[in-house]
Amino acid sequence: MKKIIFPLLVASLSSAALANDYLVDQKDKAFSKKSLKIKVGDTVEFRNSDPFFHNVFSLSDVKSFDLGSYAQGSSKKVVFDKPGKVEVECSIHPQMQMVIEVEK
Repeated sequence: MKKIIFPLLVASLSSAALANDYLVDQKDKAFSKKSLKIKVGDTVEFRNSDPFFHNVFSLSDVKSFDLGSYAQGSSKKVVFDKPGKVEVECSIHPQMQMVIEVEK
């Protein structure tokens, strides 16, 4: 049993070590990127640099999330665990939209 667990643990740690972190800023009622290409396992941090609240969310089948409202200087992170296209919006400012392409 130890022979099975150890390789799985090493593979899991190797995947985590290869994951990248990305920052998407929210400023002037806009995302800092209109699109972003990432890999499965990567993390995107959504930082609010505006003097008012934002609420970042996605209803995409690939990754559905709702980060709730958060104030200036705050940030929230999302890990993307499946490949595909994720449409991201702000529920407070409907003009704020971006697409995240998650690749294998």
